[in-house]
Amino acid sequence: MPIPRQVTEHPIGELAALPRRAAVPAGMKVFTCPGCHAVTESDSLSDKCQFCATPLVADAAAMERVVPEAVLPFGIGREQAREELRKWTKSRWFAPSSLKKVTEAETFRGSYLPHWTYDADTVTEYTGERGEHYWETETYTETVDGETVERTRQVQRTAWYPASGTVGRFFDDVLVPGSTSVPEQQLDKLTPWPLPEAVPYQEEYLAGFRTVRYDVEPEDGLESAKRRMAPVIRADCTSDIGGDEQRVHSMSTSYSDVTYKLLLLPVWFLTYLHAGKAWQVMVNARTGEVIGERPYSPLKIAVACLAAALVVAAVVLVVMMNKSHHH
Repeated sequence: MPIPRQVTEHPIGELAALPRRAAVPAGMKVFTCPGCHAVTESDSLSDKCQFCATPLVADAAAMERVVPEAVLPFGIGREQAREELRKWTKSRWFAPSSLKKVTEAETFRGSYLPHWTYDADTVTEYTGERGEHYWETETYTETVDGETVERTRQVQRTAWYPASGTVGRFFDDVLVPGSTSVPEQQLDKLTPWPLPEAVPYQEEYLAGFRTVRYDVEPEDGLESAKRRMAPVIRADCTSDIGGDEQRVHSMSTSYSDVTYKLLLLPVWFLTYLHAGKAWQVMVNARTGEVIGERPYSPLKIAVACLAAALVVAAVVLVVMMNKSHHH
């Protein structure tokens, strides 16, 4: 019985000892199919034989500077992914009806997408200002029936006081996409992922799926992670400042115990054709979340606008008829 391995977070300092990869991966990986012995070239870590669909999995250690540490296995099969997609297209009233037919026939492709996760202990020193509200009575004049009258009103003002302090926060599993093959905004929409369910990496999980290699180096991923931490730290600073309003002038953050790992996340991809254009949909293969582009039907939108216009016209008509009855 093999001893079950733990998912390990690696100290960021270890990266210095790893050789930098060439900017362009040195050649494609050539897989020889164990089934039909056909040769498939691929730049992925795992793929299928193009002739007999036998799963092909590369040895990550031989190909990559950083080997995957964890994998979130596929939890939703192809059929369930189709079902999620059907629900998604049904709930999109503005999509053309033919879209609902087109999704039935299309094929899904399961892919693992590389992501970096980062842990860090942060301490931030900040300077800023705290705003305290107070009320002042203001006198003003008004002309009433040709007479000038003095009136008073309460006006809210803010007094600003210098503020500074230190806040600390531990970040766990800040997620950064490791591949630029899918736009980051799209991938962010697939969140949240059930990251605690990730298991130690084993090649068997990759069999039958395409596994995309990372093209964002872990050092660059860390800079993205820090950008993702910044708004959270800024919010900590403003809540530390207190008062009614806050201004943050400077933040100086130190990071310690920074660790990273490479994690593979499961996504079903579907490309469907509609009106001569290819549209892409992604399904989170753990949560069933569907993200995609969809065509809008000009006719359906026109009908909806017309219906709204008719409702407005009917309301106006009723109001006018009521008025004419009263007169």
